[in-house]
Amino acid sequence: MANTLSGHVVGFIGLGLMGRPMSRNLHAAGAEVVIHNRSRAVVDALAAEGLSPAGSPREVAQRAPVVVMMATDTPAVERIVNGNDGIASGIAPDGLVIDMGTTAVEATRALAKTIEGLGAHYVDAPVSGGEIGAKAGTLTIMAGGSPESISRAMPCFEVMGQSVTHVGGAGAGQIAKAANQIIVGLTIGAVAEALALARRAGADPAKVREALQGGFAASRILDVHGQRMIDGAFTPGGKATTQRKDMQQALDLAASAGLELPATALSRDLYDRLIAAGGGDLDHSGLYTIIDA
Repeated sequence: MANTLSGHVVGFIGLGLMGRPMSRNLHAAGAEVVIHNRSRAVVDALAAEGLSPAGSPREVAQRAPVVVMMATDTPAVERIVNGNDGIASGIAPDGLVIDMGTTAVEATRALAKTIEGLGAHYVDAPVSGGEIGAKAGTLTIMAGGSPESISRAMPCFEVMGQSVTHVGGAGAGQIAKAANQIIVGLTIGAVAEALALARRAGADPAKVREALQGGFAASRILDVHGQRMIDGAFTPGGKATTQRKDMQQALDLAASAGLELPATALSRDLYDRLIAAGGGDLDHSGLYTIIDA
């Protein structure tokens, strides 16, 4: 990877399935990457690769003018920003905070106000593409924030993703991500049902998948997750528990807008069944296991 971030200092908080490869890509692009994670083992592993550990989100914000968060859920993001030793206690005026996780819209808007009240800038920039995209630096990034803030974030975005859309103001990126997760969750369910039907009715699911890829049913979900279903390979690129959380966030957002999403509610319930059956740590394509049980 070209040293496009040479001379930049970037903080990165949240080093899970997605955050780990994203931080590595920033480092490979020449940035000094200051890292923090609640569990220490991954920090130590990345420090051995040349990334720079920090003891708290506050320390990350004190050392890096740009801080990226990739946390698991909304409460985690709120702790990172507003908790004891949080970003808000260390961010410098004109600093930039970028939330690349999937966070509730109203919480995102409140966090943006907090950071902006300190003279700094806030961008919500959730991603699609899973661990595959995080490793390859080909994530789809949906960004909310001021044009100036998005422009400042672009050098980092260009390293971590291949498609960046400025959707609108604070929270707009998270609205786009809610729409994304509805489509992903429902399509995983559709592919699971279709391939289960193919197998039970006596056809080779692999051949059915191959046939469908040439028509209107073709999709990235059919391609990647359909293959996982056929292979029974459910090592997570995106966990079922995370997908369930995102479906609930979409439903909460819809309720606040006075909108009913019946298919999304059904998909959420199916993920609840998967989690209750012990499949919460499977890839979200593991929904197949309860359809073709």
